[in-house]
Amino acid sequence: MTIWIKKGGRERGPGAAMGRRQFVRGAAGAATAAAAGGFILPNGIGAQESSLDIPPSQNLSTPESPRGIRMDEGLLPDHRLIMYYGFPEENRMGILGEFPPEELLPKLEAQKAEYEAVINDRPWKMGFELIASVAQRDPGPDGKYIADTGGEWLDMYTQFTEQNDMFLLLDVQMGLKTPKEDYEGLERWLRYDHVHLAIDPEFHVLEGETPGIDLGSITAEDVAEAQQWLLDIANKYGTSRKMLLLHQFHVYSVQDKEHIQPVDGVDLVLNMDGWGPPHMKLETWSVVIQQQPIQYNGIKLFYRQDEPLMTPAEIMALEPTPDVINYQ
Repeated sequence: MTIWIKKGGRERGPGAAMGRRQFVRGAAGAATAAAAGGFILPNGIGAQESSLDIPPSQNLSTPESPRGIRMDEGLLPDHRLIMYYGFPEENRMGILGEFPPEELLPKLEAQKAEYEAVINDRPWKMGFELIASVAQRDPGPDGKYIADTGGEWLDMYTQFTEQNDMFLLLDVQMGLKTPKEDYEGLERWLRYDHVHLAIDPEFHVLEGETPGIDLGSITAEDVAEAQQWLLDIANKYGTSRKMLLLHQFHVYSVQDKEHIQPVDGVDLVLNMDGWGPPHMKLETWSVVIQQQPIQYNGIKLFYRQDEPLMTPAEIMALEPTPDVINYQ
């Protein structure tokens, strides 16, 4: 018989403490993640801070818009999306950290071309997913197990993606913060058309738990709150529709998923996460995407951990066909 445990309103079952990422001990004794998450940021800088006097779009005021959201404009379903994920200058956390953005761009263009050769029924749009808050293995000064990415990084990637007709996803890992506590400081960047939000439930833990050791989760209520916040941002600044991407590799990491519903003005992507051989990824796709579809679907691939790495032809043969491809 399976025994379920209720902790703080979130169901936990067998294997709930097993994360998708293997943690290793560094020379200094600090636990760091082999793939992503759990990396200790020195002097975590508040994401609300910015190094630039001029906002990324060069619009000094970015005034609130009386016309509200541009509901007929957005990335999905008119495009398929392909992106690189990671944290700047940290190669353990994804390809985005292995190269500066100007060197990443031609690599992403080459990867996009491989997918265009397989399926080109919609234009492919390139982007980056930047980790905007990094889960920590230590509680930190505020006891929240989270460190914000410096505003100068967010400015730089916001500018670069805008200048190169790309989109930018800002990913939050939350730790002990509520999801909204973590992402609401990103309004300065989310007010731009091409900047969107990603949530990584794996690291959103309960009091007494530690990111990277205990598996985190979010609820349908958390998702609805994020959808409403993004809709409010779009209406406030007169942007096109916003995208909300949810990472999921484990059935427990998105609670009461059956209650999650699409919201007009916010394009919701369920992104299957987790590394492993193709048969494991196919099994996870079946559980996370096929059995519980919501609106749009994506998949993350790991250049270093997926052995062998699935080919674009294999990925685009999935049912349903992915709308979003994410490389770490």
